Amino acid sequence: MRDTVGLSDAIRNVEDVLARTHAPGREELEGILARAEALAGLQLDDSAALLAVDDPAQIELICSAAGRVKDAVFGPRVVLFAPLYLSNYCSNDCLYCGFRRSNTGGARKALTPEEAVEQARYLSSKGFKRLLLVAGENHGRHGVDYLVDVAGAIYAGTDIRILHVNCAPLTVDGFRRLKAAGYGVYQCFQETYHPDTYARMHPAGRKKDYMFRLSAMDRALEAGFGDVGIGALLGLYDYRYDVLATIAHSRHLAEVYGAAAHTISVPRLRHAEGAALADAPYPVTDQEFRKIVAVYRLSVPTAGVVVSTREPAELREDCLDIGASQISAGSSTEPGGYGAEEHAATQFDVSDLRELSEMIGVIARKGLLPSLCTSCYRSGRQGSDFHDAASSGAMRDLCTPNALLSLKEYAQDSAEGEVKGLCEEAVAKVAEGVEEPLRRDLMTKLARVQAGERDVHY
Repeated sequence: MRDTVGLSDAIRNVEDVLARTHAPGREELEGILARAEALAGLQLDDSAALLAVDDPAQIELICSAAGRVKDAVFGPRVVLFAPLYLSNYCSNDCLYCGFRRSNTGGARKALTPEEAVEQARYLSSKGFKRLLLVAGENHGRHGVDYLVDVAGAIYAGTDIRILHVNCAPLTVDGFRRLKAAGYGVYQCFQETYHPDTYARMHPAGRKKDYMFRLSAMDRALEAGFGDVGIGALLGLYDYRYDVLATIAHSRHLAEVYGAAAHTISVPRLRHAEGAALADAPYPVTDQEFRKIVAVYRLSVPTAGVVVSTREPAELREDCLDIGASQISAGSSTEPGGYGAEEHAATQFDVSDLRELSEMIGVIARKGLLPSLCTSCYRSGRQGSDFHDAASSGAMRDLCTPNALLSLKEYAQDSAEGEVKGLCEEAVAKVAEGVEEPLRRDLMTKLARVQAGERDVHY
């Protein structure tokens, strides 16, 4: 494994950076935002300065700049996906989680591969083509062999085009097996990068090992994963520390492997039935949450900034204008939760309950472009290739037509009523603005979708 010592040093440096940071004045802030809009990312001192801003007017300047950066990198597209929870068996005892092993009040369930296929078919029928599989950290019964079997069953038994996975950190050999099974992005959250807080929050199980978790992305990348997703659970510790450490983690990945984190998720602590932690030790307000989303976008412009259904509807919609580029929809956090009559223990409470069709309508009404695209993972645009294309602004010219093609397919196969009309209107309007000669080729591809061809992409 490569330079994990460098990663440890980068995380230790976070406290020093915060200690010397002050909120910038107007001129200094404008300089930081100008550097961010060059799409090269920010140094940690600049990111820390943005996190120190509390003035509402300055926060709006940060958010506006983040919206422009997101548009420059990815265009108007917003990616939609669904989590598919496979198992709530877990050997850890995280104080904030409903899956913790000490929670004896909730029913435990692990889907068989056949049951996972049925759940995937349900989500596919709604229009999803990418799923994030999530499994409790139970290495013995539901480890690598289980995840490989489930992926094979879903790919063979459904029309889902790409599976990503959020599971326990593995060895390099374990990650190689997951990659060979067809998983796209490996996602794992450090939860908190603050070592003392991490130790208090994770009193039992393999997750107690801070460094094994911290170095998981290095092992995944060494094993052949081109793309990895990181994040901190906001509310466990001072958000300035954890956000800056997340950015430092992404910088480490870029320096060592040639690509920043592919996704940065922005989960905020939510109530979980059976959790030991009733309230967030370090609550994060909605205004602070908005700032965090924007700072992630400005600091790591190529990352997919992910806002989940943990957050309320109005806040999620706002975040689409200030840097968020990926959202889940119609989510269940229990194994077998889609279309279920019997219920198992959930990982946390969901706030935004809107289904995919409703979210597509919301996004389209905002003048943005809903995307169900999966093309990058099957066209080799991963790792440093994706990072370089996104950094240069070239990814925008791929994201927009691919989003249009996937939305056209959704409009024909899944959309109904007003949402169908909104989809067709969005496709026509955005396609009209695509420049030649790409527009001519795009119109040909859209006609192929109209005629019944599927999975047409660039």
